[in-house]
Amino acid sequence: MSENRGLKNRRAFSNAIDKNLFEAFEQLHKQTRIPKSKLLDEAIQMLIEKYKVIKYD
Repeated sequence: MSENRGLKNRRAFSNAIDKNLFEAFEQLHKQTRIPKSKLLDEAIQMLIEKYKVIKYD
């Protein structure tokens, strides 16, 4: 099996988060029907912009 599960424009990674934060994330996903990967992209982009780590296009 490939290291990135056949993904072409995305990269798989694993992490753990606070239980309450996870439940809120699940609720947001269910209410908005936005894929979790897209919600995570938006959240990470906001953090990068907040901390001005790198310029993101």
